[in-house]
Amino acid sequence: MCGIVGAVAQRDVAEILLEGLRRLEYRGYDSAGMAILHEGQLSRTRRVGKVQELASALEKNAMPGGTGIAHTRWATHGEPSERNAHPHISGSDIAVVHNGIIENHAKLREFLTGLGYVFASDTDTEVICHLVHHELQRHDSLLAAVQAAVKQLEGAYGTVVIDRRDPERLVVARSGSPLVIGFGLGENFVASDQLALLPVTRTFAYLEEGDVAEVTRREVNIFDVDGNPVVREQKESEITHDAGDKGEYRHYMLKEIYEQPAALARTLEGRIAGQHVLDSAFGDNAAEFLKDIKHVQIIACGTSYHAGMAARYWLEEWAGVSCNVEIASEFRYRKSHLFPNSLLVTISQSGETADTLAALRLAQEMGYKSTLTICNAPGSSLVRESDMAYMMKAGAEIGVASTKAFTVQLAGLMMLTAVLGRYNGMPDEMQKAISQSLLSMPAKVEQALSLDDAIAALAEDFADKNHALFLGRGDQYPIAMEGALKLKEISYIHAEAYASGELKHGPLALIDADMPVIVVAPNNELLEKLKSNVEEVRARGGLMYVFADVDAEFESDDTMKVIPVPHCDAFMAPLIYTIPLQLLSYHVALIKGTDVDQPRNLAKSVTVE
Repeated sequence: MCGIVGAVAQRDVAEILLEGLRRLEYRGYDSAGMAILHEGQLSRTRRVGKVQELASALEKNAMPGGTGIAHTRWATHGEPSERNAHPHISGSDIAVVHNGIIENHAKLREFLTGLGYVFASDTDTEVICHLVHHELQRHDSLLAAVQAAVKQLEGAYGTVVIDRRDPERLVVARSGSPLVIGFGLGENFVASDQLALLPVTRTFAYLEEGDVAEVTRREVNIFDVDGNPVVREQKESEITHDAGDKGEYRHYMLKEIYEQPAALARTLEGRIAGQHVLDSAFGDNAAEFLKDIKHVQIIACGTSYHAGMAARYWLEEWAGVSCNVEIASEFRYRKSHLFPNSLLVTISQSGETADTLAALRLAQEMGYKSTLTICNAPGSSLVRESDMAYMMKAGAEIGVASTKAFTVQLAGLMMLTAVLGRYNGMPDEMQKAISQSLLSMPAKVEQALSLDDAIAALAEDFADKNHALFLGRGDQYPIAMEGALKLKEISYIHAEAYASGELKHGPLALIDADMPVIVVAPNNELLEKLKSNVEEVRARGGLMYVFADVDAEFESDDTMKVIPVPHCDAFMAPLIYTIPLQLLSYHVALIKGTDVDQPRNLAKSVTVE
C-alpha cells in the first residue's frame, strides 16, 4: 500500500515522478503529492484523490528541478486530506515520503512537540521529517541524521528524505516496507516497486531489512543496520511487457482475467517433463528440502489464503501429507504446534505482505524443516528469505482484485502436490494425470472465457441486489469463498460463502427472493450431495445461479439459472470454476458503477499490519 518514487538527475524529474505514481496508483489513491528541490528552494504540491488531480495541478504550476520525491497514499493515520498527504515537510528544509506505520509515533510526537516542533498533519509520517530535522542539528550529514533517526523508529517504514541544503542527494531507509534502487546513466532513482521506474531504467537493487542508502546522480552507497557499507546485487528486470497499458480492455481487471491462459502457460513452461512435475520448479535444491516432508503449513492472506485452502484438499487426498492453512495475522499471534518434518509455505503476489513476511520469520525461529514461498516478485523479501521459491511468472497485476495471480497460485500449488506426492507414494499414473491436467489448463481457461457474454447478461439480475451467498463443496468451497470476495471487493455487495452442507446449520434463514445464491457445481463425486443442497434453497424461495458442468444435468427454470461450464477433470476444476466467478464480479461492478480497478478503502499490496 502507498507508492514511493524518487529521483536525482540533471534533468527535470517531475514528469518521471508523475509517471511513476501513475504506475503505482494501484497501491493507494487517497491522495498524491510531490516535492522538488530547485535553485535552493523546496517546493511541494499535494492533492486529495487520484494521481490525475496532482497532474492537473502541475499543469498549472510546473515544478522544475532535478531532485525530487513523490507519493501516492492509502490512508492509515489521518483521513484522506491535503494536510495528511505526503510529502511532509519540517521547516522549509526537510521533505519526507513514507510507507508503513510508525508504532511509537505518539511518543515521538510528544517528544518533538516538547522541542518546539509544530505538527501540521495527523499522520505518523510527520514525526520522521521533524526527527531528521532535529538530528541534523547534531550530525554533519543527511545520511548520519537519517541513520540516527531510524534507530528511534518502531514499526515499519520505507522512507525517502531530501534536504533543501543538500540538493544532490536522496537518503532512503527500509525496515519492513520494500524499496528498490534504479540505476541510470548520470541519474539514479528509488521506488517502492520497480514497475514505477521501468520507463527510465531496467537495472535494480533491492534494499534489505535495516538498510540505509545514500543516492546521488553518480553514486549509490548502501549501509546495513549496523552502519557498515554493503553491496546489494544489481539485477536486470525480467518484466518484458508494459503492464501499465490496458490495451483494448476497459479495465486492468478485465485485461488480467483474459491474460490467464498466457500466465498459466508461462508458469508451466519448463517445469513439467516426461509427464512429471520437476522438483526444480521450486528451486535448484528443492529435492533436498522436499523429500522428507510429512506436513505442510500454509500461511497467506486474502485471495492467497483461498488458494491455500484449495491446496489443503489436494495435499491431503492426493499427496498423502497433512496440511494446515492459516491466515498470516492469526498465525503470528497465537501459540501453534510444530509437526515433525514440516514445510512452511507462504503465498503472496508481492512478496512483501507484512503479516505473511512476519509469519515466515516466526516460523524460521520455530524450526520448520524448510520454507517455500509462492510469489510473483523475484527480488521480494519472501523470495530472499525462504529456502525455496516458486516464481509465479504471472506478469504484473495492476487491478486491486486479484485474478490471474490466484489461478497461477493454484497451478503452483497443484505442482507442489505432485512433487510431494512423488515422495509419499503417489502412483505414477496419478503423477501423469496431474501433469497432463496442468498442461491442458491454458486451453481450458480459454474455453471458460467464452462464457463472458452470457455472464454479462446474467449480471443484470444483480443491479438491485445488496447481498449474495456463494456455495461450494470440497475443494470448490474455497473457490466459492474467492467468488464472494471478488464480488464484495469491487461491487460492494455483501457476499458470503459457505460449504453447502452448512446451509441447514444457519444460513438457510437468509434465503428469500432477494438473496441470490451462486453455486459452483462440477461433475464430481459430491455432485448429488450438492444437488440436495440446491433443492433446499429452491424450497425456500431462493433464486439460484448455478455454474454447472455441461454433463451435470441441471436445467434452468423460474427459480434457477444454469450456466453450462465446459467439462474438466477433478484436478483442474477449482481453477476453471474460478473464471466465471471473476467475470460475474466484474460485470456486476460495471452495472453498479463502482471503480473496478481501484475499489474504495482497498490497496493492492498490504505492507503494514
